Amino acid sequence: MDTILSEIRKCTVCKEFLPNAPRPIIQASSVSKIVIIGQAPGQRVQDSGIPWDDASGNNLREWLGVDKQTFYNEKIFALVPIGFCFPGSGKSGDLPPRPECAPLWHQQVLKSMTAVKLTLLIGQYAQHYYLKTAKMTLTETVKNYKEYLPAYIPLPHPSPRNNIWQKKNEWFKESLLHVLREKVKSLLNETKIKHTK
Repeated sequence: MDTILSEIRKCTVCKEFLPNAPRPIIQASSVSKIVIIGQAPGQRVQDSGIPWDDASGNNLREWLGVDKQTFYNEKIFALVPIGFCFPGSGKSGDLPPRPECAPLWHQQVLKSMTAVKLTLLIGQYAQHYYLKTAKMTLTETVKNYKEYLPAYIPLPHPSPRNNIWQKKNEWFKESLLHVLREKVKSLLNETKIKHTK
């Protein structure tokens, strides 16, 4: 795993398309329990080099019911975006993740993880890449999350821009977030039990 992560962090495959110098951002361990596959880092994360180091990350940690210390423990959470570098800004937000990263690196990273119990697919790019039966819209895919259990849970992006979506879809907080937190809590408890043996 260390070799793969080192290779990813040195990757410059799509540098000609990026607004910044390449700085691939990933967190993973061979023993990670929960994989979070997001879209691509924003400019703030690109600058800090820390995945989910922004308002979206704060919302995501709240959804999961975990603190920063737990979230940034690579033995628990692997943070693997579809695109590893900030792709640039468009007219209505960030550009889509670069298409080169996932086919080039994801399989190698995931094959090196031997203890994954749950994968969270955040946003339409991750869902369309990993779910053969993704629905026509993100809302429909997320609403039908039970179809993808126990391996996957599809989620909307936790950007503050999606607060309106959450208000329109109250089932998300009432149903899915409850299931998500319970699954994360259960996996964290399993990890604690193993550590104490």
